[in-house]
Amino acid sequence: MMTGERSMAGSGAAAWTRRQALAAAAACSLTPAAALAGPDPSRRLAVPQASAAARALYAWLWSQYGRRTLTGQQENPGPPRDELAYIARVTGRQPALLGLDYIHPADWTGVRERALDWHRRGGVVTLCWHWGVPTIGTGYENSKRDFDVDAALREGTAENRAMVEQMDAVAGELAWLRDHGVPVLWRPYHEFSGDWFWWGKHGPDAFRALWTTMFTRFTVRHRLDNLIWVLGWAGQNVDPRYYPGRETVDIAGADIYAADHGNLAPMFAAVKRIVGGTVPICLHENGPIPDPATLGPDSEWLWFMTWHTRWLTGGNQNTPETLRAAYNAPRYLTLDAVADRPGSGRRGARTGR
Repeated sequence: MMTGERSMAGSGAAAWTRRQALAAAAACSLTPAAALAGPDPSRRLAVPQASAAARALYAWLWSQYGRRTLTGQQENPGPPRDELAYIARVTGRQPALLGLDYIHPADWTGVRERALDWHRRGGVVTLCWHWGVPTIGTGYENSKRDFDVDAALREGTAENRAMVEQMDAVAGELAWLRDHGVPVLWRPYHEFSGDWFWWGKHGPDAFRALWTTMFTRFTVRHRLDNLIWVLGWAGQNVDPRYYPGRETVDIAGADIYAADHGNLAPMFAAVKRIVGGTVPICLHENGPIPDPATLGPDSEWLWFMTWHTRWLTGGNQNTPETLRAAYNAPRYLTLDAVADRPGSGRRGARTGR
């Protein structure tokens, strides 16, 4: 696969131990705030010297938080990939935010191309990774297998070599997007506080070490200055012990596949009790879209991200009528409303600082 010019990925890259990762992350946090994100140090990005595109997007997201909510749609990682066409047909609009997944390495070229195209249309890109156990293989089912995380965090083990090699491969993909000017809402290790994915099976300490290892490797070694780091709890267990700290987190959130279109205020409150007002809070995955009329100070979701296939089209999730109402609600921002924002990738839009 191709890597960006500034990526330092390599099959012989040195492994990082938990201690090295924590030390390097602490060093990153010492960079003066004025060099990071602009006039408000409390709203700086975690990545030191973040790209202009990432800073512009983050500043704009802060400007919308508490006022408007971005519509979002996760694409099906395999054919048929028809979510956007369905939304356009039903609502006459498109989501502001497109979610993609590094689940299938054979499709990584397609992921990068679809992400770049969405950016150039003026949309916002978010990426997750259903990461199969590094020593077993790729795919959704393998992401639910168990993995010796403690061994993976020890330099020189087979588990560590496999984990680092795959981290570096994905870093190369993110570097390609960096070199094409695409800022990314990067949401790794999603639903970490559940016990269904390997990165959530070993408790808060192991998860925080995994998060910090990736953050440091991507930031220091690969210089991925285009990432906005999104931390996504499983809504069933919004446990503060999993929080790695503001130094490595830009946006926090939780998800749940609810049975109705409620505003999920208790889940919003649970996240806010942990992060306070230091970062915006998002609904990083959902089934039924929250009724926009119910959103307010107790549920100021920065975005929602409807899951693909039956979660979008199933009549027990989002009917055409509810989808049409959501995409035409004043509270919810669609692609046409965000394409000309400062820093947008759309040709002819205003540039970010």
